[in-house]
Amino acid sequence: MFTRRAFLATGVASTLSACLQPPEPPEAAAPPPPPPPLPAFYGAVTDEPFPIPAVPPGVVAPELWRQGVANPFPDERPGTIIVDPDAGFLHLVTSRDSAMRYGAGTGAAAFAWSGTARLQFARAWPRWKVPDEMIARRPELAPYSVANGGMDPGPGNPLGARALYLFQNGEDTLYRIHGACEPEYLGKAVSSGCIRLLDQDAIDLHRRAPHGATVRVLPSLLPKGLAALY
Repeated sequence: MFTRRAFLATGVASTLSACLQPPEPPEAAAPPPPPPPLPAFYGAVTDEPFPIPAVPPGVVAPELWRQGVANPFPDERPGTIIVDPDAGFLHLVTSRDSAMRYGAGTGAAAFAWSGTARLQFARAWPRWKVPDEMIARRPELAPYSVANGGMDPGPGNPLGARALYLFQNGEDTLYRIHGACEPEYLGKAVSSGCIRLLDQDAIDLHRRAPHGATVRVLPSLLPKGLAALY
């Protein structure tokens, strides 16, 4: 017989069962928007002595793309190059009001260099002559020392498609502005001191930068502690 007690027990069980129902699944998150298309000048370069691959989409942030901007250094003469390692930018002053801005990889702690230098000369597809200081840290690079003539140009050469050589008081600083920056490291401080650009940008800067240009590398104000890749 269905008693009042049984009725109440059934009601309580039904209530508990309803409370224990699993929650509704959350709505699926919307997929992230596709990365913005890269400018055409970051495509593959096929008219150089060695092939330069296209920059992969979605790896380089748009603010690091080569672009004309308002000149943040209006007191500098046109042709001056200013590198801000903390921002990851290299500016080439084109007028009092405008500059060409490039994303740049810079030197890590203990390898960073700052100061004023002169663009002494530039080379297309340069040889990489490893300084003795680097060979002391990386003995496996001894075959590419200055005495051994350096590394042949080409896709495996860390200087990439172009190198701009920085001198102070007529002496080589051993620092360069050069290509071959891996896109994922653009804008970061991870190298052994040199200023690295995408090969497409190094070619563009080589074409624009005047011989004898002043190069200013601003001091980094970021905490130390990053290690150099090479």
